[in-house]
Amino acid sequence: MTEARGSADRNGGAHARYAPGTPCWVSLMVHGLAATQEFYGTLFGWEFRPGPQQLGPYVRALLDGREVAGIGRLSPDRHLPIAWTPYLASDDVDQTAETIRLCGGTVGVGPLDAEDAGRLAICSDPSGAVFGVWQAAAHRGTGIAGVPGTPAWHELMTFESESVAKFYRTVFGYQEEPVASTDIDYLTLHLHGRPVAGLHGVGTSLPRDRGPHWLTYFEVADTDEALDHVVGLGGHVLKPAHDSAHGRVATVADPEGARFSLIQADRR
Repeated sequence: MTEARGSADRNGGAHARYAPGTPCWVSLMVHGLAATQEFYGTLFGWEFRPGPQQLGPYVRALLDGREVAGIGRLSPDRHLPIAWTPYLASDDVDQTAETIRLCGGTVGVGPLDAEDAGRLAICSDPSGAVFGVWQAAAHRGTGIAGVPGTPAWHELMTFESESVAKFYRTVFGYQEEPVASTDIDYLTLHLHGRPVAGLHGVGTSLPRDRGPHWLTYFEVADTDEALDHVVGLGGHVLKPAHDSAHGRVATVADPEGARFSLIQADRR
């Protein structure tokens, strides 16, 4: 992974609007909404308030009074993978959805209005990885970054990066920067010279029950301490803490199985 801050600055201030293609929001759909709020509220210090209800009960998580993520409740008859979903900004979600279809992707939900907050679509790339598209109105997206409890990075875990990179490049206009290594298949996606997301080809190391999927990194003050909290709250450690070039990282799952990573950023 690498480090990116999207359009929200460290310690708070969000820009007026996220540039198209920038990860601007992250959302989770679960069966136990109250229990999930308890888990993430305790882990990250989030508070919650109601959000748009088009797709069922939904709350927005707040940190220091600023919106940081969303959590919704799946209806009991919907047996979908429980996963954090990043939303990529668009100035015209209907046009973006059509481009996604033309490039071999799928539009599973929408485009539809989320009350006065904005307009959304939930899509998947040709490999099957699910992501959202968000056209902002009243709700512009994540309003705080660079502090513990906020999304720090989004990474697509896929079979191999090159073929799926063409899809994202065509739809969102990314520039690509490969990692100069024979041991790792990794591309960083850039917009206007800034890194915004990563594509990690891991071949057969993908979890059999997941397939290609987006992975969100959340910043924490202390990765090892956060792992203890995850386990104490009923979550699971999937990859123990280890030091990387960008900080101390671990991958975990919440009690319903949603995978995410924790990163204690190295700011030296």
